[in-house]
Amino acid sequence: MKYYRQQANIFPDKYLNDLWGEVCNCSYFTTNNLNRDFVGTKGFSIAFQRSGLPEVEQKFPFFKPYLDRALESHCNAFYLNPLLLTRGSRVDPHIDRSLRSYCKAIAPPAIVSVLYARVPPDLEGGELVLSQQKRRVAEIKPQTNVLLHFQGDLTHAVNAVKSSGNRLSLVCEQYSLSETELWEIPEFIIESRVLTQTRKKKKP
Repeated sequence: MKYYRQQANIFPDKYLNDLWGEVCNCSYFTTNNLNRDFVGTKGFSIAFQRSGLPEVEQKFPFFKPYLDRALESHCNAFYLNPLLLTRGSRVDPHIDRSLRSYCKAIAPPAIVSVLYARVPPDLEGGELVLSQQKRRVAEIKPQTNVLLHFQGDLTHAVNAVKSSGNRLSLVCEQYSLSETELWEIPEFIIESRVLTQTRKKKKP
């Protein structure tokens, strides 16, 4: 993969509509728990190991079709979040390392996978900008039902949304960790401003 790849028409329209309703009605869905780069956004996050995938799918069955399609077999730790942007929302330039709160020395993910679940047809702004060492390598206009994968070591940002409507994506950082690094990662944990979950770690 050179920077990114994308696939169109991944899921039936019914799945995307159901996904929209399930995410918006989820009790964890509120002002984002992510850092200050995520301006005016909503969402929640799930950190998990591959061994925690059954629990993710049990608690959030509406994510299963996406995870079945998106997860890479060589990755063993993940950070998943639905991300909602509306007028005025933006994401400032950053490199993903969301599991760093558990493992301080963690490298960027191997790959980041994004499903555009809902994008207004007349969207202005909201483009994903990918850069490598301060050199812009792509600017991608989101389209509904496109699954995008990009290199996890790329700096990326989302331009400010200038129009009305909702831009919902599912974002999954996918990591390939050593056993030592993996020990620091929860098997399954939900991160949300609504509540704090008890951290679960794999037993030795």
